[in-house]
Amino acid sequence: MPELPEVETTRAGLEPHLSGREVEAVTLRRPDLRWPIAGEVESLLPGERIAGVRRRAKYLLLDTAAGSALLHLGMSGSLRVLPAGTPPRPHDHVDLLLDGGHVLRFNDPRRFGCLLWQPPGEVHPLLQALGPEPLGPDFDGDWLYRLSRGRRAPVKTFLMDQAVVVGVGNIYAAEALFASGISPLRPAGSVSRERYRRLADAVRAVLGAAIERGGTTLRDFISPDGSAGYFVQELSVYGRGGAPCPRCGARLREARIGQRASVWCGRCQR
Repeated sequence: MPELPEVETTRAGLEPHLSGREVEAVTLRRPDLRWPIAGEVESLLPGERIAGVRRRAKYLLLDTAAGSALLHLGMSGSLRVLPAGTPPRPHDHVDLLLDGGHVLRFNDPRRFGCLLWQPPGEVHPLLQALGPEPLGPDFDGDWLYRLSRGRRAPVKTFLMDQAVVVGVGNIYAAEALFASGISPLRPAGSVSRERYRRLADAVRAVLGAAIERGGTTLRDFISPDGSAGYFVQELSVYGRGGAPCPRCGARLREARIGQRASVWCGRCQR
C-alpha cells in the first residue's frame, strides 16, 4: 500500500496540473471501488473549479466550492494526468475531464481505493478520528510520551496507530525506530520522554527524506509522471532480515509484530 511519502509525492505531482482547472465531466466506468463512489462526484463536481489538492494522512482531497472529492489509492491505485482522449486501460475506473484538454484518471486493479465526498465545512467520518500529521506542528516527542503512558502494546504498533499519528506505516516505522535506537518490541509505555523526542525527530527525518526522493518503490505504486520512487535503495532495516546491521554489523532480527513483518537490530535497538 502506498504510504504517506508516496501519497504526498502524488499530491505534489498533481497540484500544478489540477489547481485552477475546471472539471468539465466525470466518467465512471464502474459504480464502486472499495465502497460505492459518492453520487456527489457525478452530480456536484462537473462545472466546479479545483481550488487545490490537499493530503490528510493517506487521503487526497480535491477542493472545490461545492465540496471535496476524497480519494484513497488503496493497495494498488494510481492517479495520472493524461491527454483527453487517451484510450482507457484495464482498471481505469474513473476519469475527471479537465478544461485545457487533459483528464485525471484513477486506475485501481484491486479496487481497495475509494472516491468519496466531503461537503464544505465538514470533516468526513474517515478523517475524524485521525491523529496529527507527522510533519506538522502538533506532532512531537512530548505528544508521543503523553499518549503512550500506560500502553503495553509494542512501540512499533503504537507508532503505527493512526489515532496517535497518521501516515507512519510499516516501512517508515521500522526505519524511524532503527534511527532512534528503540526496539520495536519495547512496550510503548516504557519509552522515556527523551527517547520519544528522538523518535519523533527520526520520523520527521525519515519521511522527509522519502518525500524528497519521491517515496519508496512499491510493487504497485506509480507516481503521476509514471516514475517510481527510489527511497527503497536507502532503507536500513526494512526488508533486510538476516542481513548485517548497517551500523554495527550484527545480524538483523526479524519477527511479526502486530501481524506485520518487522526487522531490527538487537544490538543497536533497545
